[in-house]
Amino acid sequence: MMADILVVQNSRSGGPGRVGDWLAEAGLELDVVLAHEGAPLPARLEHDAMIMLGGGYLPGDDDRAPWLRDARRLMGQALAEGVPLLGICLGGQMLAQVAGGEVTGDTGAPENGSLPLTIRPEAAADPLFHGLPPVVPAIEHHKDAITRLPAGAVHLAETERCPYQAFRMGERAWGVQFHPEVRPARIREWRADGFDPAEVYARAVADEPVSTPIWHRVTGRFAALVTERAGLPADAA
Repeated sequence: MMADILVVQNSRSGGPGRVGDWLAEAGLELDVVLAHEGAPLPARLEHDAMIMLGGGYLPGDDDRAPWLRDARRLMGQALAEGVPLLGICLGGQMLAQVAGGEVTGDTGAPENGSLPLTIRPEAAADPLFHGLPPVVPAIEHHKDAITRLPAGAVHLAETERCPYQAFRMGERAWGVQFHPEVRPARIREWRADGFDPAEVYARAVADEPVSTPIWHRVTGRFAALVTERAGLPADAA
């Protein structure tokens, strides 16, 4: 018996990446729904956890991405029922919006590539972010951003350009603006005005020996939480 995670993919290249590999190594089964290709999302979340990945949309872009309505519904169910939840980039913005915060399109200065992420003091007691170094490299790729956290959110991490990089709602739901799942090679597929692709890629490669073990550890903590919530022994996630 294995715990399973619903993974919502919103673009061709935006798969679960190394986070998916790490979760599989921890014994979890991933049910990846290619929503951008028209694959339907379930009517009800029966999985042991949910991950909402990134994509080039705002959380309410239903006209461009009609599946987002169902994704918001499932995320609301996960929040209400305490199902472990991880929102990445668009997914983190969606969590903020569903929980009552605000997301604004094309706001502030865009972020692209590996950047220093400051871990806030509130993270010391967080199940995923506790014990991390004060500053951690993280890969970014966004111009939309959370502009107000929901009431009751625990603010966990920030960057100079974008204050709301990581937060937790309740006991088991996390939103992150950055991309822990992305390896440097994927950065070569991205283009962003004002950034030199070669320079952005080189910086990510240089940061990888520091960042990879940290996000591997955080992913392992999420896997352990999913396993515990599913009521399975630690070696049978």
